[in-house]
Amino acid sequence: MAAPDPVSERAHYRFPPSEAYPLNRCLYALKSDPAFIERFVADPVAATAALGLTEGERADLRRMDRDALVARGAHPYLVFMAGLRLKMAAEPGALEYF
Repeated sequence: MAAPDPVSERAHYRFPPSEAYPLNRCLYALKSDPAFIERFVADPVAATAALGLTEGERADLRRMDRDALVARGAHPYLVFMAGLRLKMAAEPGALEYF
C-alpha cells in the first residue's frame, strides 16, 4: 500500500462554508464599495444590521480580527483587502489606491 500523500492529507485552501456567505458578502462590500465603507466607518452596527451577520461576526468585523474572521469561514483575501480599504479610508493619502 502506498504512503498517503501529505499534500492531500491536509488542504492548503479550504473553501468558505456556505453559512459564511453573509460574512464574505460584507467583506466583499468593504473591499469594493466606497459608499459601504463610508457607512461602516461612520456606524459599523448600522451598516451591517441588514446583512444577516451574527453579533460575534459583527464584533470581529469591528475589530477586523483576521484570525477570528477566517476561523468563522471568511476568505483570507477578502479579510486582507477589507482591512486594507478600511485603513485607506481611515488614513487618506497614507497608502496608494489601487
